[in-house]
Amino acid sequence: MKAVRRIVTSPHAVARIPSSLAQRRPYVSVASTSNPHPPQKPLGRALNSSLAADPTLNPATLAEQNFLTNRVTQGPSSSAEPISLENPTPLRQYMKMIDSGVLRGDDHQTRIIQKLQDLHDKLIDYHQPPVPEESQANSLLSRIFSRESPDPTAPPPNAPKGLYLYGDVGTGKTMLMDLFYQTLPPSLKRKRRVHFHAFMIDVHKRVHAAKIAMGFNGGDPIVPVARDLARDASVLCFDEFQVTDIADAMILRRLLESLVNYGVVCVMTSNRHPDDLYKNGIQRSSFVPAIDLLKSQFEVTDLDSGTDYRRIPRALSQVYYHPINPENDREINKLFDSLTSNDPTDPAIANRKLNTWGRTLLVPESTSKIAKFNFMDLCGQPLSAADYLEVTKNFGTVFLLNVPKMALDKKDLARRFITFIDACYESKTKLFVTSEVPVFQVFSDDPNSEAKQISDHMRSVMDDLGLSNEVVGSSSMFTGEEEVFAFARACSRLVQMGSKEWAETAGQM
Repeated sequence: MKAVRRIVTSPHAVARIPSSLAQRRPYVSVASTSNPHPPQKPLGRALNSSLAADPTLNPATLAEQNFLTNRVTQGPSSSAEPISLENPTPLRQYMKMIDSGVLRGDDHQTRIIQKLQDLHDKLIDYHQPPVPEESQANSLLSRIFSRESPDPTAPPPNAPKGLYLYGDVGTGKTMLMDLFYQTLPPSLKRKRRVHFHAFMIDVHKRVHAAKIAMGFNGGDPIVPVARDLARDASVLCFDEFQVTDIADAMILRRLLESLVNYGVVCVMTSNRHPDDLYKNGIQRSSFVPAIDLLKSQFEVTDLDSGTDYRRIPRALSQVYYHPINPENDREINKLFDSLTSNDPTDPAIANRKLNTWGRTLLVPESTSKIAKFNFMDLCGQPLSAADYLEVTKNFGTVFLLNVPKMALDKKDLARRFITFIDACYESKTKLFVTSEVPVFQVFSDDPNSEAKQISDHMRSVMDDLGLSNEVVGSSSMFTGEEEVFAFARACSRLVQMGSKEWAETAGQM
């Protein structure tokens, strides 16, 4: 029987590392992070862990640390760049957090982190081939007989495969992306991390500009867009990959192929397996080549383990207030005043104008970093995810007042509120809310209705989140699979955004 070496992370989780793994990387695990671009601070301090550390957690032993140190400093490596303890890696950073008591282990996530570590190691030696210059030929014949380097039709042979991480709500997708991006090798100077909404907004802008530049000569606008993106970043990471309409589907099909052929290494997270993307969509057959590309050029990894890391018990901070009454109004206004009165050079002003996508949004009261809105200011008008991302990009802390209970006749309000929650979460925004009912019940038709009115799908989602019917209420508002998932994600994110850890670390600008 092989000897087994144990790294004790907590009384509840033990990661086992066979001694035969001396020439391999041990499995490790992590929990949630916050800011993907931390300032000049130790990386562990920038993490907003939703997998709370056990107070009785034992640090790794000296022998175990020596084992890992020998692995990363003396193990076989063909890298031209020296591997030192000063350069963070997914594995090294995990051990640092275990040492400091920030995290505890999880057997399933250890295997996921190993995949991140393997890709990290391959990227140390990887050099993206030069992206060919755009052809200056004006006519079809001159383009055919041009001596300029043609665009590649296959990925570079030395390019590592990308990663496609998929899983349901609470499986740690955003956390894994944060950790991977934060620990990319220093040799990678061109990298980009972006949420899917923001990524597609940028792509649509670039496609529009390319069409204008091409004029009557025509051509495929996706090629110059992909070329520019490939010059901007040799590693591209983005969260929540999803395809919901035919315009995005047609763009992504050609864009992904071009990016991979230009040698861009992509890491994506999604709530769906590639085979389930754009399911039942219009002209889905035209998107199937993109699905085949994802399965052939990416390592597709399932994150679902049965554990929702955002449901690990944590102390909630006081950020959600209900019902709407004079007492809670006074409390929330007192909080706003205390946060906005610290800097006399940046006083709160009324009706600040915020330009979002060709329209002007009035912010009722705000400083340059903190804003206060009435619910109807944000969700009572037809704003999009792009508008909400612009709001959260400008304000690290947002107060949202007077959130009503939304029944079937207010479905549009509910959808916009969910979109706003997603924007706050992705931007690491600190959120304060006053609501008519507990914030989890704002989507409820009737919080007192019997549980039998809840669909089987909704009940399953609530069970996964640990939310009872008494907490969330009963709602027939969300019926489709995408709507139920969006609702579940909003509830899970509200839980995390209401935690003490989030309140202490979010809102940094």
